[in-house]
Amino acid sequence: MASELIQYQTEDGVTIIRLQARDGNVWLSQADIADLFQVTPQAVTQHIRAIYEDGELEQEATCNDYLQVRTEGKREVSRQIANYSLPMILAIGFRVRSLRGMQFRRWAAESLSEYLVKGFVMDDERLKDPELDYFEELLARIRDIRASEKLFYKKVLDIYATATDYDPKAETSQQFFQTVQNKMHHAAHGQTAAETKIARADAAKPMMGITSWPGEKSGKLPTKADAQVAKNYLDPEEMDTLNRVTVAFLEFAEAMAKNRKPMHMADWIAKLDDFLKLGDHPLLSGAGKVTAKRAASKVSAEYDRWHTRAINAPSAVEQHFVEAVGKVKQIEAAKPKASRRSKGDQA
Repeated sequence: MASELIQYQTEDGVTIIRLQARDGNVWLSQADIADLFQVTPQAVTQHIRAIYEDGELEQEATCNDYLQVRTEGKREVSRQIANYSLPMILAIGFRVRSLRGMQFRRWAAESLSEYLVKGFVMDDERLKDPELDYFEELLARIRDIRASEKLFYKKVLDIYATATDYDPKAETSQQFFQTVQNKMHHAAHGQTAAETKIARADAAKPMMGITSWPGEKSGKLPTKADAQVAKNYLDPEEMDTLNRVTVAFLEFAEAMAKNRKPMHMADWIAKLDDFLKLGDHPLLSGAGKVTAKRAASKVSAEYDRWHTRAINAPSAVEQHFVEAVGKVKQIEAAKPKASRRSKGDQA
């Protein structure tokens, strides 16, 4: 990614900081960090040294030299200047003693509080900026969240409960979610949920064919419950299609429900078929070729075989995954637990 200049005006409106955006990260020189937090460059140097000594950050990952043109006397000189990435800038912000540092920590505390309470923090104005492309990423993440089985199941039942002949204890009501789910899967990639699990759960494959699961980013192997979720076997393109179809139908169904027009259970299925036809998606007739019970049994057996193999003789992919997790844990364990207080902070 080419270097990009970002203008940031501080809260008091006095200082404008020029941030270098490279490769999806933000970089500032020592002098720029001093300007940002209104402390001396010497204080910044002491904080950086203490952060590295404490093992809070790794120098290789947070410091890079970049060629910069500087005016020295009456001439312009190009020099390699050490620049520090956003994690280092934030770490210094939590240590400096200055009015600007206090403003930064107040902003950070408010943002973190919102994140802990709501589960997200948004910069509305940045997302409205047509020059940035983060909004599409946000939409994709929202689609994935809304299409998750638990949220989808709840929304479908909420909508379905408006049917005049709805009975939560009736077998037809209990089968409704499964019917809708199968139609969605079939529309997205040509298989029902059960057919997907039967065809793709394989103990001989890395991660038994599972392509994504909740514990992946935290270094956990797939659980038996993860293996029973058909969505976890889809490739990225299939996942994107399923998420788009699911979210679009929920919006359509919610709008229909708000009309308060009397609807029967069969009417909702017909509306789903009409919706899928409108998008030129293939329609599922019947319940599919595989029962949910058969698929669950097959997945359970494959998981047991895979789990035994993954522990005793992991594939190259699984071994790499385990080794990467192990290295991260070793790095964390090697970090000193005692923290040092930096000296020389400027007011």
